[in-house]
Amino acid sequence: MENAPKKMAIIASKGALDMAYPPLILATTAAALGYEVQIFFTFYGLQLLRKDLSHIRISPLANPAMPMPVPMPVAVSMLPGMEAMATMMMKQKIKKHGVASLEELRALAQEADVKLIACQMTLDLFEFDKAEFIDGIEYGGAATFLDFAGNADITLFV
Repeated sequence: MENAPKKMAIIASKGALDMAYPPLILATTAAALGYEVQIFFTFYGLQLLRKDLSHIRISPLANPAMPMPVPMPVAVSMLPGMEAMATMMMKQKIKKHGVASLEELRALAQEADVKLIACQMTLDLFEFDKAEFIDGIEYGGAATFLDFAGNADITLFV
């Protein structure tokens, strides 16, 4: 079909703050361009579908590309409170530059009809309660996602 929309399939497998943005930004941008989009949230990426996102953090440890105000030895990254400080600094930078919050991006994805699929196996593995997750998502296994991804124009693993 010539007029069929392009399709984008994304696998979101990470739950850290710096890895939460790429699948949501790519999905909402593709949806705005007319793509049909699905994101399959598996393992730690499933955290991004929880109602409360306050636990999403960024770690300066083993993250050498993370810009810090001053050069810092790796050992300092391990000190208590450094993860909280790095998360606070990143959230301030996000707000200062007018970048949407994770909650806003997630809501935008839903408004744009991006299909958000929570991996049922991961849900079972970590013994999550579906009540912990936002409304409007679907639950399915790899076969559910692969059915769509097998016909996608673009498939990304984030």
